[in-house]
Amino acid sequence: MVAPVSDMPEPSFDVTACVERVRQRDEDAARALFRHLYPLVARLVRSHLPRRTSQEDLVQTVFMKVFANLDRFSGAVPLEHWVSRIAINTCLNQLAAESARPELRWADLSEEQTETLEAVTADSAGLDPMQDLAAREIVEKLLAQLAPADRLVLTLLHLEGRSVEEVRQITGWNVAVIKVRAFRARRKLRQEFETLMAEHHR
Repeated sequence: MVAPVSDMPEPSFDVTACVERVRQRDEDAARALFRHLYPLVARLVRSHLPRRTSQEDLVQTVFMKVFANLDRFSGAVPLEHWVSRIAINTCLNQLAAESARPELRWADLSEEQTETLEAVTADSAGLDPMQDLAAREIVEKLLAQLAPADRLVLTLLHLEGRSVEEVRQITGWNVAVIKVRAFRARRKLRQEFETLMAEHHR
């Protein structure tokens, strides 16, 4: 029976030594590296999981890519950042494959969601109220209408509260690209909201 994977990374784990042992085909080291990285990969996959894909299937796909490309890991960035980029790109590719994005209709929203949506988009700070559960749910519905890269940048910045520097490390995009993409994505999000409002007031 396989032991359950802890949600917490091992505190004194020697990543460099473990990676080197994995490169030498040490199976015990491979299992240890898997246990160390699993909480990170699972969290990223949960945050960006395509609707029609199993979380565990996608986690396994990420790990297959990690181990298949481990010889290419140079150590120039922390292993966790390198693995995060693989996980994010894997999710983006799967999202792109599920190209038919579901149409969101005003009639699909609950009364609480419609009230919260109006409050969110009326707020001068734009996306700040998304910490509220109802706001988060409706914004995620709207984000599902966006292209994968637009959805990713808003999720990282606003739903997960990451800094621009953290987004740069995870995605590999430069700071200027992140800021421009976030600005355009917020504008598209507002357009989606306005489309819903127009439908509501017909």
